[in-house]
Amino acid sequence: MTDSKFESTPPKSAPAFQVSAETHVDASPDAVYATVSDLPRSGEWSVECTGGQWISGTPATVGAVFRGENHRPEDVVAWAPVVRGGWTTESEVVEAEPGSSFHWAVRDRAGRRQESVWSFETRATDHGCVLVHRFWMGRHTEGIRGITAGMDPAEKQRFFADWTAKLTADITATVQRIKQVVEKS
Repeated sequence: MTDSKFESTPPKSAPAFQVSAETHVDASPDAVYATVSDLPRSGEWSVECTGGQWISGTPATVGAVFRGENHRPEDVVAWAPVVRGGWTTESEVVEAEPGSSFHWAVRDRAGRRQESVWSFETRATDHGCVLVHRFWMGRHTEGIRGITAGMDPAEKQRFFADWTAKLTADITATVQRIKQVVEKS
């Protein structure tokens, strides 16, 4: 099921962030989907999300809301005023196609979905499937606006370059960890 607000239509301007990573997994798309859509298990593979819980709706279905527990070390893009240590986020599932795609949008403090969408997609191969993990941010979230509020143009450019590199490294590590988790099962 797809929420039309998040369909694949080209944005009017370049996205703030758009990163992806993929890997082959020796398991069926259904097995991989069952793992990645179980967000409370995220601590097994995520670089920052240590777990969490479903707080409303039927877990892993469109409209369900997940509260994630997160942790970021002090040395991550150390020069920028980003959240460090522990914090929580709330995210709403915006697409859930078993065996195919699972997407969630991070909500703002008022509970509105932001243009900050994480996703997992699978496609079958002769020997398992390809898992693709993506992050896309259109308009800046309230968090990004807060981080960059006091930055001059050069600092903003540096922040977006550094944060894109951090996101790319994180999702690359995440797909490799998911591969290990699923293939051990």
